[in-house]
Amino acid sequence: MQLDQASTEQLREWESALSAEYEQHKAAGLSLDLTRGKPSSDQLSLSDAILSVLGNDLSNDGGIDLRNYGGLDGIAECKRLFAPVLDVNEDEILIGGNSSLTLMYFAVLFASQMGFGDLGKGWKAGGDTVKFLCPVPGYDRHFSVCEHLGIDMIPVAMNDNGPDMDQVESLVKADSSIKGIWCVPRFSNPTGIVYSDDVVARIAKLATLAGDNFRVFWDNAYAVHSLSDNAPKLASLMAAARKAGTEDSVYLFGSTSKITYAGAGVAFVGMSAANLKAFKAHLGMTQIGPDKVNQLRHARLLKDSDGLADHMRQHAAVLKPRFDSVLKHLNEGIGDSGLLSWTAPQGGYFISVDTLPGLAKQVVAMAADAGVKLTPAGATFPYGQDPEDRNIRIAPSVPSLEEIDRAMQVFVNCVKLASVRQRLAN
Repeated sequence: MQLDQASTEQLREWESALSAEYEQHKAAGLSLDLTRGKPSSDQLSLSDAILSVLGNDLSNDGGIDLRNYGGLDGIAECKRLFAPVLDVNEDEILIGGNSSLTLMYFAVLFASQMGFGDLGKGWKAGGDTVKFLCPVPGYDRHFSVCEHLGIDMIPVAMNDNGPDMDQVESLVKADSSIKGIWCVPRFSNPTGIVYSDDVVARIAKLATLAGDNFRVFWDNAYAVHSLSDNAPKLASLMAAARKAGTEDSVYLFGSTSKITYAGAGVAFVGMSAANLKAFKAHLGMTQIGPDKVNQLRHARLLKDSDGLADHMRQHAAVLKPRFDSVLKHLNEGIGDSGLLSWTAPQGGYFISVDTLPGLAKQVVAMAADAGVKLTPAGATFPYGQDPEDRNIRIAPSVPSLEEIDRAMQVFVNCVKLASVRQRLAN
C-alpha cells in the first residue's frame, strides 16, 4: 500500500475494505491493553521463591537483626549485588524502598529546595527558574516529576545513538538555568535504543559546560533487561565522569521493579560520596530506614551478578516472543509502505512507533473504539504535547501471545485506515 502512488479510486477502494475490517474488529467486543510496561504474571512468578528464601533467618551477614530500625542506606548484601549494575563503588550506593521513582523525585526535590550540602545551595534558593532537558520521545513519569515541582522542560531530539548531543551541549552552554537532563540510557523508554559510547562520554562532560550544580539523572531502569546475551552494552557513566572529573554531576538510578515483584522490590541510587552525604541528610528527615528484610530477600534470591543474569534470562524467555509478535505484525502488515516507522529494540519493555504526521491521536482513539487500549498519544513528550502528533508507545509485556496477535491486527488496521482517510481528505 503506497499512498503516494495510489489513485483516488484506489484509495476509496482501500478505505472501503479497511472500514469493513475495522467494523468487524469493533463488533468483536475486545478488551485488550497495551498501555503500561509492567511484568506479566508469568514473569512475576519467576520470583515466587522470594517468599520462602529467608526461612526464620532474618539477620544479615553481620548478624544484625534486620527487623529493627536503622540502616538508612541499606544492607551490605544488596550494595554488593547492585553496585555493579550501576558501575559504582559499594560506598557510593544507597538501597531504598520499592520505587526508583521515589528516589528520583526526592533527588529532584532535594536539589531544588534543600541543596547539595557542601557542594552548594539548591537550584531554587534564590527563586530562580529551573529548566531540565528532556530527550523525546521519553518517559512520561520523568516529565510529571518536573511539572509537579515547577521545573520547565525543554525537549531535545533523540536519534539512534541517544540524545542529539550537539543540541544538548548548545543549550546548556547558552542557558545556565538548565540544571538537569533526564536519561534512560539502555533500551530507552520508549525507543529501546542504547546510548553510544560517544554519547555517554559527552554526557559525562556536560557539567563542564553547564551552570552550577548541573545534574545528569541517569535512570538505568533496563540495565539488565536484554532480550538476548548479545544485546548492545552500555558504557559506564560513572567511569566516564571520573575521567572527566565530573563525578559529582551524575545521579544513577535503578530498581528490581521488573526483576522480582514490581510492587515489592528494592530501588537504588548511585552518587559520589559528597552527593550521597547530602542526599542521606535530607532523606533521613523522611524515614528511619527502608525495609531491610525485603532487601535481604532479594540478596538471598539473586545472590550475585551471575544469579541476576540467569534470572533475567528467564524474563527474556517470556518477553522475547511478545516483542517478536509485535514486530512480525508491523513487518507483515505495514512493511515498507511508509505509513509507519518503528524501533526493533533488543531489550527493555517498549516498542516505539511513529505514524504519518497528525495521526497518532486518531489511531489511538480508533484502537480504543475497537477495544484495544494504547498509551495516550503525546504521553512520551513534556506536557503531553507531541508537536507532530506521531509517536505511540506499545507495551507488549502483559498480554498473552494470543492477545497481542489480536491487538496488533486491530492496530495495523487502524494505522492503514487512518492513513488512507488522511490521504483522501488531502
